[in-house]
Amino acid sequence: MDLRDEYARLDSALRVVVDAVPTAAWDAPSPCEGWSARDVVRHLVRTQREFLGTHGADLGLEPDVDADPAAAWRAHADAVTALLADDAFVAHGFDGFFGPTTVGATLRDFYLFDMVVHRWDVARAAGVPTELTDAELDAVERSADAFGETAYRMGVFREGVTAPAGADRATRVLARLGRVA
Repeated sequence: MDLRDEYARLDSALRVVVDAVPTAAWDAPSPCEGWSARDVVRHLVRTQREFLGTHGADLGLEPDVDADPAAAWRAHADAVTALLADDAFVAHGFDGFFGPTTVGATLRDFYLFDMVVHRWDVARAAGVPTELTDAELDAVERSADAFGETAYRMGVFREGVTAPAGADRATRVLARLGRVA
């Protein structure tokens, strides 16, 4: 699947969640220790902006997550989606943490992973339903495998927890990332 299509698909699922968050729930604690639902959206916006900006992208002014997290996400995602139409930018190579890569590969392997997992975090904080598809869970597992133990040492994931006996796949995958579903 084309990166722009993948981003749009995950953005669409994330928008369903952020658009459903009641105003009072934005400050509710998320599964990410010390972060509210609003902080999770801020993290998504800032980390993508920082990564893309490091490689020359101009996404304009950072949207105001404090004023309206859902609107901030939509504005940010619209800017990223437009940027992904630039094939040369997506194919731009650089030396990444795990070796030579491209902007597109890094976005796919890390930042799309982040959109899936943090969609669940925001939903959980706000009491909004969301389902992780088998394809999303496959991608999360592939990324977690690729990151290996480094992700735990760098604080990307919390130490894994044991999923309850007979837990569904999403619960098992999230437990690997230190989340209790």
